[in-house]
Amino acid sequence: MTAARVAVLDYGSGNVHSAVRALERTGASVVLTADTTLIEEADGLVVPGVGAFASVMDALASAGGVDLLRDRHSRGRPTLGICVGMQVLFSAGTEHGTRTEGVALWPGEIARLDSPLVPHMGWSRVHAPAGSRLFAGLQDEYFYFVHSYAAPTGPPEALTATADHGGAFAAAVEDGATVATQFHPEKSGDTGAALLANWVRTLTERPHDHPTSEEQQ
Repeated sequence: MTAARVAVLDYGSGNVHSAVRALERTGASVVLTADTTLIEEADGLVVPGVGAFASVMDALASAGGVDLLRDRHSRGRPTLGICVGMQVLFSAGTEHGTRTEGVALWPGEIARLDSPLVPHMGWSRVHAPAGSRLFAGLQDEYFYFVHSYAAPTGPPEALTATADHGGAFAAAVEDGATVATQFHPEKSGDTGAALLANWVRTLTERPHDHPTSEEQQ
């Protein structure tokens, strides 16, 4: 079987090489790029995110990433967002009193975690929804988080995994071909490796059994 081809979006978001290496260990052919031709040729796109919501959105906009993500979502092209790469898929985020518009694939706003201990840094149990392909074989496993903000809930009709830190929050979302994790699978040891392998495996399935939440309604 031909290896799945994965593009990791290179838009200036911190150190993304750990994500590239983790994806390569699944057997995927991985390229770090902002070239839209290479991204379109790939079977899947990964959008990492490190730092503040506003700075990630600025970098995405400068690289043409906002329109790219909206287009991929509308066409059912597989995309995986990680950490702030998940947060920006929602309507907006508020940090330090400043509200920033997001890519707005999903309704809802990113908010500060309601916990006396912020940032949330370490391992937490993730409760996966029934029927999840992303978490196949990984129900109630631990993943590694580093964040101070999160989506309180996932988008309607999508499959949402949850975790808890001062209250429940959306730890991952599966909406057709667009999926995302608040945790870092590339830093989550064997469980993270298994999750990435699950995602890469979906890239070689018959296209396209990935209806978005809008199509499911």
